[in-house]
Amino acid sequence: MQDFFFLIFSVGIPIVLLMAGLVIGRFIESSHFSRLAVREAELQDVLVANIKRLPENWDAGGAVLVTGEAVIATDYFKVWVAGLRNLFGGRVRGYETLVERARREAIVRMTEQAQAQGCNLVWNVRLETSTIGGQEKRKAGGVEVIAYGTAMVATDTQ
Repeated sequence: MQDFFFLIFSVGIPIVLLMAGLVIGRFIESSHFSRLAVREAELQDVLVANIKRLPENWDAGGAVLVTGEAVIATDYFKVWVAGLRNLFGGRVRGYETLVERARREAIVRMTEQAQAQGCNLVWNVRLETSTIGGQEKRKAGGVEVIAYGTAMVATDTQ
């Protein structure tokens, strides 16, 4: 009987926690992607580009620096799956979606800041990334993305 309880505590509880992490993590991630899609659609009138120079036929003024930062944390399930991937190699899809969420959130926040200042263009956009925590084995961490660019009011002169 003691062996049965030991088995439940040593194997059963970690499996239940991993499965709960999978279900809850996927729900949170899916909800975040849905909210991002709505916010991106609301910002479609603001042009965002990484090109250094404006086209010659554009007139732009009122340049201001805009930024957007996002830190998205990983969960222990993703860390556990990534550990398995290290054994066999291959893509770590869970981490790819983590970086995608952070990148899109940072760009949306930057674009919202530009729109709030009356700008319709964010030019020369740059992204910076870093990891936060999680450097030690089996520790959850996160990814930080900072998006910045020059916001302006631009019109086509043709």
